[in-house]
Amino acid sequence: MDPSTQLDAELKDFSGLAPLFPLPNVVLFPQALLPLHIFESRYRKMTADALDGERLIAMSLLRPGWDMLPSSKLPPIHGIVGLGKIIAHEKLDDGRYYLVLRGLARAKLLGEQQVGLPYRLGQLEICREIISDQPLFNRQDRAEELASLFGKLFPEIMLQKLFLQAVSDLPLGTVCDLLLGSLPLPSEVSQQFQEELDIDVRSQKLLEFLKNAVKGSKSDEKQKFPPKFSSN
Repeated sequence: MDPSTQLDAELKDFSGLAPLFPLPNVVLFPQALLPLHIFESRYRKMTADALDGERLIAMSLLRPGWDMLPSSKLPPIHGIVGLGKIIAHEKLDDGRYYLVLRGLARAKLLGEQQVGLPYRLGQLEICREIISDQPLFNRQDRAEELASLFGKLFPEIMLQKLFLQAVSDLPLGTVCDLLLGSLPLPSEVSQQFQEELDIDVRSQKLLEFLKNAVKGSKSDEKQKFPPKFSSN
């Protein structure tokens, strides 16, 4: 079995509940690192509770049209979220936080708990990835091709050889998610990749995306890498 289909050790004793952090432009992929700036009071409380508990936060992409709803209604979110663990944090004197989340897994939102908290609390089921026993292509070759195309899309990084060395020991699903977490994709496109549990299908879609991006890229356009801190 591909190692990327195995449950992250950090989730061995997962309670099934995690704070939901809805944002309009953030999708957290497994293995990706996400810096966050927490300043709203409800999310300061969320962060403090998470740090006192399992240190988990579920990044939840808001659905289109959320900003047109009255403030009395909870904005709708997509049903597949990115569950991450706080691996570094700094609390500022004024109560704000800087966090870094490490993506652990995709998770399905089964429902929300109504517990009187200022933030939303989700009941989650960890998504198991799908991988065929008889792939139609060599997965190692596919991983190296993806890394090579990523290097062409960001030539100023000058890490093509290191990328190829790195993917030699990583499963295809992990390579896909690491690259997806680094690409400046529209949030709804990222969510489509987030919801694709079949590793081979996800890699094929990413391959097609990168090929088209390389073809359409202009030499005078500089892509930003890595991404900046996201804030609430």
